Amino acid sequence: MIKKEYEASRALKVSEYHTELAIIGGGLSGVCTAITAARMGVKVALVQDRPVLGGNSSSEVRLWILGATSHLGNNNRWSREGGVIDEILVENTYRNKEGNPLIFDSVLLDKVMAEPNITLLLNTAVYEVQMREEYTISSVRGFCSQNSTEYIIHAPLFCDASGDGIVGFLSGAAFRMGAEKKEEFGERFAPSEEYGELLGHSMYFYTKDTGRPVKYRAPAFAMDITREVPRFRSFNAKEFGCQLWWLEHGGRMDTVHDTEQIKWDLWKVIYGAWDYIKNSGNFPDAESLTLEWVGTIPGKRESRRFEGDYMLHQQDIVEQRIHDDAVAYGGWSIDLHPADGVFSEKPGCNQWHAKGVYQIPYRCLYSKNIKNLFLGGRLISATHVAFASTRVMATAAHIGQAIGMAAYIAKEKGKKVEDYLTPRDILSEGFLPALQQELLKSGQHIPGLVVRDDTDLVQEAKLTVSSSLTLGSLEADFALPIDIAVAQMVPLEGGDVPTITIEVDALKDTVLKMELRVSSKVGNYTPDITLETKTIDIQRGRRKIKISFTATVSDRCYVFIIFHKNTDLGLYRSNQRVTGILSAFNSVNKAVSNFGKQTPPADIGMDEFEFWCPQRRPHGQNVAMQIDPPLQVFAKEAIKSGVYRPTTLPNAWVADFKDPAPQVKLSWEEPQEIRRIDLFFDTDYDHPMESVLMGHPEDVMLFCVRNYKILDDIGQVVVIKEGNYQSNNRIEFQEPVVTASLVIQMEHPSVQVPASLFSIRCYS
Repeated sequence: MIKKEYEASRALKVSEYHTELAIIGGGLSGVCTAITAARMGVKVALVQDRPVLGGNSSSEVRLWILGATSHLGNNNRWSREGGVIDEILVENTYRNKEGNPLIFDSVLLDKVMAEPNITLLLNTAVYEVQMREEYTISSVRGFCSQNSTEYIIHAPLFCDASGDGIVGFLSGAAFRMGAEKKEEFGERFAPSEEYGELLGHSMYFYTKDTGRPVKYRAPAFAMDITREVPRFRSFNAKEFGCQLWWLEHGGRMDTVHDTEQIKWDLWKVIYGAWDYIKNSGNFPDAESLTLEWVGTIPGKRESRRFEGDYMLHQQDIVEQRIHDDAVAYGGWSIDLHPADGVFSEKPGCNQWHAKGVYQIPYRCLYSKNIKNLFLGGRLISATHVAFASTRVMATAAHIGQAIGMAAYIAKEKGKKVEDYLTPRDILSEGFLPALQQELLKSGQHIPGLVVRDDTDLVQEAKLTVSSSLTLGSLEADFALPIDIAVAQMVPLEGGDVPTITIEVDALKDTVLKMELRVSSKVGNYTPDITLETKTIDIQRGRRKIKISFTATVSDRCYVFIIFHKNTDLGLYRSNQRVTGILSAFNSVNKAVSNFGKQTPPADIGMDEFEFWCPQRRPHGQNVAMQIDPPLQVFAKEAIKSGVYRPTTLPNAWVADFKDPAPQVKLSWEEPQEIRRIDLFFDTDYDHPMESVLMGHPEDVMLFCVRNYKILDDIGQVVVIKEGNYQSNNRIEFQEPVVTASLVIQMEHPSVQVPASLFSIRCYS
C-alpha cells in the first residue's frame, strides 16, 4: 500500500536517455529513418506522440501509402520506393494483402521492435527543446500521459519528423507556412489567394454490412450536409475509408493550432454524411450498413515547412533537374487542393504530373539554421508547390531512409575528428558520395546513380550461368479486342528496332494503326516521340502479321510498340511474364487525374502528354509476338551492373524458360572468406502496394524467386531458403565460408515466369 500526505509540490517521474540520434515523429518517415540508422549501428530513440506507429498510414487515420507509383496511374514505371519502405510494403502485402489497417500497425511495430538499437517511446509528446549553444540542440523533453513520466533525450543528432515540426519550431529553425508567390521561385502553378495557401486535414469512416436492417439517428452536432456541403451528392453507400480523401477541411485555418476545431468540423460532416446516406432514401443499399469506425484524429496534409540549404520547387519536379547531392526521389503529381476542402465548389484536387520521377537533394533534408537538425517527412525544405508532390508517405519514407543513413555517416566519419559531423558537414566535407553509395547498397534507388563498391567480391569473380533468356517470342495464349490502345514495351540496347510478328483475329476486313515511340528523356517512360507510323490492311479471320521497322535508337531505352484502338481486332496476348517486360495502355485513372492525356492550362508550367500505364494483375498481359532478332538483354553481366530494378534496360539476369535448374556460379582464382551475401530479387517495383483498403491479387509478387540454395566449392549447401518473398535477402554467417566458388541454385517462380536476379554481392 502507498499512502501519501499532502505535499506543497510534487515532481513527475523523470527518465533520461543518452542516444546518438533522436527522432521525433513515428510516422513512416520516422520509422524508416530509425530502422535505417539502427541497422547501421546507430543508437536511436524514436519518440511518437500517438499509441501506434505509422502516422497517416496507421489504424488511427487509415490512409493508403503511395508515392511515385501513383496507383499505377502515371508514367513512372518500376518506381516503387526501395530500401526499408519497400521491405515494409512487401511484408504488409505478404501478411495483409486485403489491407487491414490493424495488421499494418503490427507490421510496423514488428519491424521497429526487431531492432535492438531502437528505443521506442510511444504516447510521448515533445514540448521543450534545450540548446547546447545558440544553433545546436542538446536535448528534448517529452511527456507520456500513459505512465505519467517525463523523458529527457540527449543526442548529438536530431531528426524532426513530427509533421508539424515541433522540434524545429521550438529550436528556432526558419520555417514557412502557406504558399509562396509565383515570383519568388518562378513557379507558374503557385495558387491564387482565392484557391488558398494551405491543404487541409481529412478524416474517414468505415462501414460494415450487418446482413439485417440497421437504423441510424444522428447526433445533435451532425451537419445537414445537403445545405452546407456543395459536394454532398458525392457521398454514397459504397465508398468509405480513404476513398473519401476529399472529405477535407481547414485550409483557411491555422493547421497547427486549430486542429481540434478542424476535427470537430469534420466530425460534423461525417455524421451528417452518414445521416444523409442512411436516411435520405437515396441509398437503399445502405439499409443493412452500420458505421464501424470513425477517425478520432485528422490526417494532416500541410502545416510548417522548414528551410534547408536548398528549397525544392516546381521546376525541379517538372524539368526533372539533376542534383549532385540527390539521395531520394519523388514521383507523385503536384497535387494541390482548394483550401476550403469539402466546403468548396471546386474539385477536390488539382493534380498535374511530370513526365517521370525527379531527384530530391540532400540539402533539403536539414535545417539551414540549426546545426544538428535533420528535416524528415512532409516538413522538408520545399515550396508549397513542390511540397504538394513530396508530401506523400512513400516519398517521405524514402527521404527518411536517407536521413537515417546520413546519421550513420555523421557518426562513422566523425570518428576522425572525435565528434559527430553535422548534417551540413556531410556535404561540405565531401562525404556525400559515401552516403549515396550506402543508400544504394541498402536497396534505395536514386535515379541516375549505380552501386560502385570495391569491397564487393562479386566484382572480381568469374560469372557463369546455366542459361540466359534470349527472348525471341512471347507465346500466344488468347486474344482480346483492342478496345483501348495498347503498347508493348520492349527494351533495346540501341541500334535497329527488331522485326516483330503478331497474331490477330479480325471480325471483318479492317485496318491496324500502329506507332513506334520512345521517350524524349532517357530513363523516362512517357512515349512522346514518334519514330515511325504504320497502317496495315488486315483481312477477316485469324492470321499472323509481320512488321518491320526502319527506325533505330541511339541509346539504351524502352521502345513502345503501339496498337491503336480497334474493336474489330482481337490481338493475341501471352500469359508469359518476364522481369522488365511490360505492356501499357492509354488508359484513364480518375483517382490520380489521369484522363488518358494531360492537357494543362498554358500558364501553369506543366507539360502536355499521354498516359501509358500497365493494368493491374491478373490483367495486363504482354502482347504475344515473335521478335527477330531476339532480345539479348537478360545476360549475366546485369548481376554486376549496380542497379537493382529495370531502368533503361531490365538490369536483371533472367534464366531461360526451359532451364530445368537455373543457377549462377561465382568463381575466384583463390579461396575467399565470405561473411555476408546480399541477393536482390524482383518483387515487381511497378506494383503500388497500397497498404490499406484496396487489396492485392497476390501476397507474393509473381516474379520473385521463392526457393534457392547456395553451395560452396565442394558442393556443400551453405544456405537454403524456402518461401522467400522479399526483394533483398541478406545472409550473414557466424563463421566465414571459405570457398573458391559459390553456386546459387534457384527455382522458377512458375512455368510462366522464369527465375531472375538483379544482383549478388559478397563481402569478407
